[in-house]
Amino acid sequence: MKYTRLPNTQVEVSKICLGSMTWGNQNTEAEGHEQLDYALDQGVNFIDTAELYPVPANAQTHGRTSKIIGTWLKKRNTRDKVIIASKIAGPGDYTAHIRTTGFSPSSIREAVDLELKRLQTDYIDLYQLHWPERQTNTFGVRDYRHNSNDPWTDNFRSILETLDELLQAGKIRHVGLSNEKAWGTMRYLEESKENDLPRMITIQNAYSMLNRTFEGDLAEIAMRENIGLLPYSPLAFGVLTGKYIEGTAAPNARLKLFERFSRYSSAEATEATRKYLQLAKNHNISLTQMALAFVNQQPFVTSNIIGATTLEQLKENIDSINVHLDDELIEEINSIHNSIPNPAP
Repeated sequence: MKYTRLPNTQVEVSKICLGSMTWGNQNTEAEGHEQLDYALDQGVNFIDTAELYPVPANAQTHGRTSKIIGTWLKKRNTRDKVIIASKIAGPGDYTAHIRTTGFSPSSIREAVDLELKRLQTDYIDLYQLHWPERQTNTFGVRDYRHNSNDPWTDNFRSILETLDELLQAGKIRHVGLSNEKAWGTMRYLEESKENDLPRMITIQNAYSMLNRTFEGDLAEIAMRENIGLLPYSPLAFGVLTGKYIEGTAAPNARLKLFERFSRYSSAEATEATRKYLQLAKNHNISLTQMALAFVNQQPFVTSNIIGATTLEQLKENIDSINVHLDDELIEEINSIHNSIPNPAP
């Protein structure tokens, strides 16, 4: 395994982060524990969860994923061996079963306290805001369209003040963003600098060969401001394994179970995936490992969040850390990207 540090800290994390959002829905508690055991044995020490998980989210399953991690931590006595990241859910109809009060001070306090109970721990290493409260172009919306009737009011400072309170109490150790845009990221940095408040150190956004939108303004912010990307969906919901194109996807594959997740299934995304699949075959490498290695090698990436529903998938995903793509292959990937840029933003 390769290791890096969370930006602006001494916290060492594996370059591969274990994602968990299928545990409690597609995966049982026993399977979640099995994945955790295997990942830890392979040197993975970074685990990502959220109060929302598992996904798809609903009132019946809400919080199950973190509870599975909590029972593993207690059973294996492994809290001091892992770095745990979690998130407070953003507002909207999708999360109304959790709360409808956004990132108010009481909401953040409640979310942290409940997550600590689920995880059976007294601190969370990295606490993230799952998506912005304001209306902006996230989750597959390509372009920003301003809504002058957006009821949101600027509360960046209030959020950081509440997070600072929780940091001082020892309940969380560091803070980060998720599904955030360039403007919001810089506003948080501005507030932290001007008011001596906690600094956002990471941003967890979608990033893959089918969605390289992070390479716009956010990549420059990440490099110049030292904010590490924690990319999620590096395999684009499994599309970048090639299994859907080749017809080898299992009946319980994510896109077969949940057809609403069509973000990576447009005609353009499918055509790009076909090209990437052929390229991988030309270089005698699996598309899975080519896609993950591409993400691993980006200079703005701190840790690549991989997820799996089987141990076989997990092994291949973790083993991508040993794959290096040479300049020639990177150029060929970029050539495909230039011909079909960001088909799944």
